[in-house]
Amino acid sequence: MLTGSAIHTAVTTGEIVIDPFDARQLCANSYSFRLGDELLRYDPPGAILDPHTDTQVARTLIPDIGYVLEPGTLYLGVTREAMGGTNFAATLHACRSISSLGLRIQLSAPLGHCGAVIPWTLELRAAAPIRVYPGMTIGKIAFWPMHGHVQHYAGRYSDSGGAVRSLLATAGCPSPIQPEVIPSAGPDPTPPSIHDASQREVSQR
Repeated sequence: MLTGSAIHTAVTTGEIVIDPFDARQLCANSYSFRLGDELLRYDPPGAILDPHTDTQVARTLIPDIGYVLEPGTLYLGVTREAMGGTNFAATLHACRSISSLGLRIQLSAPLGHCGAVIPWTLELRAAAPIRVYPGMTIGKIAFWPMHGHVQHYAGRYSDSGGAVRSLLATAGCPSPIQPEVIPSAGPDPTPPSIHDASQREVSQR
């Protein structure tokens, strides 16, 4: 994991992009990012979300006086900054103080692949009604060195410019018996042949 000073250096060399960047938001091992002014909600409220169906969203701009997030609703927010590493992977987490208020900002997708420099879509869920404001500090991003061959992200969200709903259906959701190949993960590995397996069994004896 990079330290705050290493993040600053990598921003200077272009290996990390944080736009806009403010050195005062550097932390010991991360950078504090802010909430943008856009929220998405799947529409209509309470609709069953189906990976095979392109569910529509309602868009809301967060006013300066704030917007109250209600429990039981999934909101898709966005970071004010475009962030990512050209030579580093990244992970995103909520601030400790935000988590203590019962707000979860990234339910299950905290990994940023190398080469993905975008405003991050945030998966916002509130345990209690909470007012959020545009530009408030809401989370931290950490950067990690990689080992092995570097492959830049080229998936369906690589051109994101704001909060983005799930694009699984628009890309063609695979059937349960035909698993999807994620572009950023590379090709499916070739399964070993029966001959290879028998050779390994012999060598282990």
